[in-house]
Amino acid sequence: MMDFMLKKPEGVAGSTAPAISIGMFVSFGGVLFGYDTGTIGGILAMTYWRKLFSTGYINPTDHLPDVSASQSSEIVSILSAGTFFGALFSAPIADYMGRRWGMIFNCVVFTFGVILQTVATAIPMFVAGRFFAGLGVGLLSATIPLYQSETAPKWIRGTIVGAYQWAITIGLLLAAVVLNSTKNRNDTGSYRVPVAVQFAWSIILVVGMLLLPETPRYLIKRGKPEEAARSLSRLRRLDVNHPSIVEELAEVQANHNYELSIGGDSYMTCFRRPIRKRLLTGIGLQALQQLTGVNFIFYYGTSYFLNSGISNPFIISMTTSAVNVASTVPGLYLVEKWGRRPLLMFGAVGMSISQMLVAAIGTAKPHEQQANQALVSFVCIYIFFFACSWGPCAWVVTSEIFPLKARAKGLSMTTASNWLLNWAIAYATPYMVNPGAGNANLGSKVFFVWGGFCCICVAFVYFCIYETKGLSLEQVDELYDKVGYAWQSTGFVPTVHFNEIQETISEGVESNKVSLMDLEQTTMRRKSHAVHNETLPEGKAT
Repeated sequence: MMDFMLKKPEGVAGSTAPAISIGMFVSFGGVLFGYDTGTIGGILAMTYWRKLFSTGYINPTDHLPDVSASQSSEIVSILSAGTFFGALFSAPIADYMGRRWGMIFNCVVFTFGVILQTVATAIPMFVAGRFFAGLGVGLLSATIPLYQSETAPKWIRGTIVGAYQWAITIGLLLAAVVLNSTKNRNDTGSYRVPVAVQFAWSIILVVGMLLLPETPRYLIKRGKPEEAARSLSRLRRLDVNHPSIVEELAEVQANHNYELSIGGDSYMTCFRRPIRKRLLTGIGLQALQQLTGVNFIFYYGTSYFLNSGISNPFIISMTTSAVNVASTVPGLYLVEKWGRRPLLMFGAVGMSISQMLVAAIGTAKPHEQQANQALVSFVCIYIFFFACSWGPCAWVVTSEIFPLKARAKGLSMTTASNWLLNWAIAYATPYMVNPGAGNANLGSKVFFVWGGFCCICVAFVYFCIYETKGLSLEQVDELYDKVGYAWQSTGFVPTVHFNEIQETISEGVESNKVSLMDLEQTTMRRKSHAVHNETLPEGKAT
């Protein structure tokens, strides 16, 4: 009978429960991301908030005071601008302060932004608050997958890193629930309560991080092998001198030494071979995740459903958020059972079909009740395909494709590309969708745009995504060195031991002038020669 469970491989020493528990807790940081993203769509639709923050603009749809399309664009997109810079700054912070203390600092920045939003009664301070909250979210969005990937066991790494996306969806759902409960209040509590709830999420993450260990790989990078051994010992529940602890850290150290021997750890190294291919893959993957249009639903979904003639748009938003949460769960399982490539391909095909159907229905029969029901249904189907594939899997792939020397920098730049497109979509969408002078007034036709990008996703997965399921982070380096094309990566079996490679380099082989495969062959010949000498009678060694 086929085994449907994810189980620790036989022969793996120690317990993986601590590492899994720690990784799943750290994913809680995604709640900050998701909740902050989810609140703004509902706040923009609140009658009291629109009246309080309006500067004289009257909405032509319901003839009530409102913020203009340009103001709405600024308010929504400024968060993504903050997250873009936060993602870029995350690398030096994570490399200098560490993954653990870096996340604590990130929460402080986020909390400052929440304070400004809570006390704001006019657009300028509200916008400033969203920028600083975005800065904190951007810092966290690159550091959390980094911490998870460097602590998680390889056989369940995809599930643990994918749980970050699950936490994002839970944050979106919590935001929808809180907004639905405060939307009819006729005071500042209508928006201040949903915003202030975010203090709780930040406090929970900070308290937890004060108790958790630093990642062993970061400590190796910083030249602290004893601390790395203690950290890995805590993650595996083994003595620091246990052979498996010693062997694992030695392999990480040897791999890091090898990577440094073929190039430095500066930002420019990321733009040179062999890391450049990985960087472009990660940037493309994160950019396309946004260009599928998912955040159109969560940023502007409430307003879009309202303008489409759908009653109870807040309830619809709660429904789409619930679908998002539930649909992420099978993705956490399938990312390890199917692998990265099949899951991303499955999601891209499903999203493209769903988006095109939403666009066709909304364009052909606008404001018809039965058509609106079908439109909402296909939006939910689209969210299912996104949530179980591109939602979690984009974070999984980008967290595991970079070598240790460039992991923080690579993740910061790929995550920044996610936020750059997030900002562009948030900024441009009101002009693309809304009615009024100077706007494109696409309405449901905007889903043709998202659907077109989903078709591009199909080709991108086939040509660019390497299969990394079941490989350690060090074995991923071997994969990229030995396999020239992404579609040839399925079934790759690692054979390199970096400890042995390091011995070959120490004997004078210049690693920056030969490939890893050549080094492996030289190592095998050296070992074979050594074994041959040992088997010769005494005095006959060659």
